[in-house]
Amino acid sequence: MVDIQLAEPLSQKQPILYVLDTNVLIHDPTAILNFEEHHVMIPMTVLEELDKLKSGNKTLSADCRQAIREIDKILGRATPEEVEGGVPIRRECYDNFNGKLSILMTTPPENIAVLPTHLNDNKIINDLCLLRHEHPNHRVILVTKDINMRLKARGCGIESDDYHSDQLVTDIEQLNKGYVEIEGNFWDQVQKVETQQQMGRTVHRIPREDFQTEVFPNQFIVDEMGFIGRVIDVQEDEVHLLHIDTNSFLEQEAWGLKPRDTYQAMALNLLMDPDVHLVNLTGAAGSGKTILALAAAIEMTVATKQYRRIIATRSTQGLDEDIGFLPGTEAEKMEPWLGAITDNLEALHCDDEDCSGSIDYVLNKVPLHFKSLNYIRGRSFQHSLILIDESQNLTPHQIKTIITRAGSGSKVICLGNLAQIDTPFMNGTSSGLTYLTERFKGFQFGGNIKLQGVPRSILAEYAEANL
Repeated sequence: MVDIQLAEPLSQKQPILYVLDTNVLIHDPTAILNFEEHHVMIPMTVLEELDKLKSGNKTLSADCRQAIREIDKILGRATPEEVEGGVPIRRECYDNFNGKLSILMTTPPENIAVLPTHLNDNKIINDLCLLRHEHPNHRVILVTKDINMRLKARGCGIESDDYHSDQLVTDIEQLNKGYVEIEGNFWDQVQKVETQQQMGRTVHRIPREDFQTEVFPNQFIVDEMGFIGRVIDVQEDEVHLLHIDTNSFLEQEAWGLKPRDTYQAMALNLLMDPDVHLVNLTGAAGSGKTILALAAAIEMTVATKQYRRIIATRSTQGLDEDIGFLPGTEAEKMEPWLGAITDNLEALHCDDEDCSGSIDYVLNKVPLHFKSLNYIRGRSFQHSLILIDESQNLTPHQIKTIITRAGSGSKVICLGNLAQIDTPFMNGTSSGLTYLTERFKGFQFGGNIKLQGVPRSILAEYAEANL
């Protein structure tokens, strides 16, 4: 049984003792580095769970292995006595060591154990009960992404909380939508403007203080009078706004597909821009995310040949578990999970005289590769268009792994609906798609659009609103 050396009395400056659950380390393998000056503890039960999950090619297994390596970096050379008292956590951004890490290994007596020990969650909660009993003057907090475990801990008198380090917003409605809708006439709020012609484009230079809200690169400005502008540069004292012709904007086309509304036109504008290397498209089911991305991808690989190939992948909770049981090659195994891609490819050619022939032509002409997320780690895709469907199910750590696979001349398109998250222990604010959108809102070569409406069908629109 570990005896934590916490003899100082409780005060506002007293470091808090945080006990991490397994799902926190899987969600963010570097989580132990994000508790500043506080004492972090890893229960022995958590190490056992990581050990059981570390084998295999699954994304979850890779996250477990990285979490184990992060723990070993700190505890690897420490003596048992040092681990017992807490090993200083080394951080590159600090000159001094801040915080400690230790392993919690306890055997609660029967009068302390409050839950049956047949479940690992119960074992961890019992360990916390003993820890709190031995150190009544210190705050003991369980950090877990499992809501039910937090409820059980609180029922046993243990303070618990979610892992918030990578949650940059408290409400997904606070996310940058990719556009600002102005009531009335946009120009009524502009006090000064300088207009220039740059390479056949009309660019307005407007003082930054004339904007009532914060603006970001590649964000659109839309008013009720029909004006559309795109922010192409944000400087300290002024904003450069590209004037867009509304008629040509709505008539733009990609592989025969035209946008149905202004929001889809904004998305297509970013998708077709070679200077925008990252595009995030969010929105409700049927808002056109996948078909817009696919049409733009085919246009840029077949017609204009800006990219050599399309890499299509998708995150699903069942993917990691079931891909091994499907027959065939990696591409053949991925096809059932990427049905949305082939469905939208069929929709693009449904009016052709020979629909199946057109689809076969595209599949033979377009270098379209289906890849599993499990095998993307370590790869580098050059001059490729990387299409990630259902990206709302990725953790921030996983989405970083994928984005960093983009090599020279590549473009990444992330598609997702934050209202349809299937991954356990994740919600809209902790999704990797939310994290990516917030982190890249100021990126000069990135943009995002939240699509509106459900143009798929009248039935789909009614279902989205009423079911």
